[in-house]
Amino acid sequence: MINSIFWLIPIASITALAFAFYFFKQMMKESEGTPTMAKIALYVRQGAMSYLKQQYKVVIIVFIILAIIFGIMAFFKLQNPWVPFAFLTGGFFSGLAGFFGMKTATFASARTANAAKESLNRGLKVAFRSGAVMGLVVVGLALLDISIWYLILNAFVDVIDPITKNIFITTTLLTFGMGASTQALFARVGGGIYTKAADVGADLVGKVEAGIPEDDPRNPATIADNVGDNVGDVAGMGADLYESYCGSILASAALGASAYAVFGPEEQTKAILAPMLIAAIGVFLSIIGIFLVRTKENATMKKLLKSLSLGTNSSAVLIVIATFLILRVLGIYNWVGLSCSVVVGLLVGIVIGQATEYYTSQSYKPTQRISASGKTGPATVIISGIGTGMLSVAIPVIAVVIGIIFSFLFASGVVEGKSFSAFNITDVTNGLYGIGIAAVGMLSTLGITLATDAYGPIADNAGGNAEMSGLGAEVRKRTDALDSLGNTTAATGKGFAIGSAALTGLALLASYIEEIKIGLERIGQNVIAVNGVDIPTSQATFVDFMHFYEVHLMNPKVLIGMFIGSMMVFVFCGLTMNAVGKAAQKTAIP
Repeated sequence: MINSIFWLIPIASITALAFAFYFFKQMMKESEGTPTMAKIALYVRQGAMSYLKQQYKVVIIVFIILAIIFGIMAFFKLQNPWVPFAFLTGGFFSGLAGFFGMKTATFASARTANAAKESLNRGLKVAFRSGAVMGLVVVGLALLDISIWYLILNAFVDVIDPITKNIFITTTLLTFGMGASTQALFARVGGGIYTKAADVGADLVGKVEAGIPEDDPRNPATIADNVGDNVGDVAGMGADLYESYCGSILASAALGASAYAVFGPEEQTKAILAPMLIAAIGVFLSIIGIFLVRTKENATMKKLLKSLSLGTNSSAVLIVIATFLILRVLGIYNWVGLSCSVVVGLLVGIVIGQATEYYTSQSYKPTQRISASGKTGPATVIISGIGTGMLSVAIPVIAVVIGIIFSFLFASGVVEGKSFSAFNITDVTNGLYGIGIAAVGMLSTLGITLATDAYGPIADNAGGNAEMSGLGAEVRKRTDALDSLGNTTAATGKGFAIGSAALTGLALLASYIEEIKIGLERIGQNVIAVNGVDIPTSQATFVDFMHFYEVHLMNPKVLIGMFIGSMMVFVFCGLTMNAVGKAAQKTAIP
């Protein structure tokens, strides 16, 4: 039976999509400006759509092959029969979110440039609300997909035991998150390589060889550069954060199904719905924050940042209050501790955002020091930039570590006076659930957080359009201010994506154990031997599986996996950087 409060989730998704459509229609009512401005925007739009069409051709082939493999596994009862369909819908909705966001961005750039002719505030409003389309489409489609699958699985999964049914449903839902991850990989990496290759190539041709300004109309590569901003920083980021958003909600739901199973099916259902409801409430509060963003003419960079911070921080404060209310109404066990875990996630997100702003905005000392180091040549600029970048990781990592500790403690009951020595496996699973809930808290206001991110490439394209259309120094000054702000907000968005992924990753690892448990039972292994004692697979805990698979640092297989995993980060970065370099060379050399 569906809990009546569940219907808030599809209502929130429809509301998000409705406001996204409203902001899109409002943006389309704005003028594109002169015929030259409209023509340049058309070229960028055609290029972006051509790239996306080619990318989706490749992605469709990959998805078909993977769906067939999952189907064969399901036929031989090695896999859940719902997995192929859930996997495909996850990828479809992820790609759809990127498509809608990018389509909006390509229509918005010329309109932002034209609005900047009137005032800075006018340009900011057009660009930001166009970026809000991306944010609201992502959260709207994500919650819609989750709602639909939750209803389908509740209706058609035929499992007598309601506790087992809930675990089956949540682990199945995780697989559509895997589809979103696959789509995000292609969108983020492919789009990222394209945008950076086009950017470097355009700079080599224009600034280095021809000695002309950035976005000069005499440089044909500027169109490719503007196309890259859209395919990488709008469609790519949208698909990436769609996956993070879904992953945090679904991993938390799966952990809730496991952690709260001991309290009975009713409490278990509440634990499944809690992260979905927090995300749903975040949709409404993100919309409020979007309407709060505005600025004054001739605003400094700090004032522009404050304008965006007003919207994001207002939504964050409101979600804190709303979380305590919604979890209290839901009546979930330890609702105070879980609410505090959500607050921890929000605080970690804010700290990451502020740290990113400090290290990337031209208004603060780190960036100013990098600029000043240019007096002695490009070598010192590179050294200063890399050094500052390495130092900048300290605050976000420490924030994530502290967030993991406190979200675990709040959810596991330590705030009730329990000592570490009194912990049992239920407390551990509850603590892991709290970490997942913290990730949901960090992304609960993604509607406005992603709006600040998608706004960046729109402002960048607006500056390019203004330069190529010859709109004059004053307009270019305004679009440059918006573009500079967008560079900082884009970095902040990446910080949120990485921070939430760190918290979600731990929750996904714990959820993976539940998937292993179901898989072992599916192939007939109903007992596992732990320290010489046979334990029924269905009753085995996280700790039991760690002992069964010998997951500890003294196991050489674990160390081998850690080394290879760490190595793959550098290999992957090397491959993508070399791809950017090769593509940029082909762009710059006839």
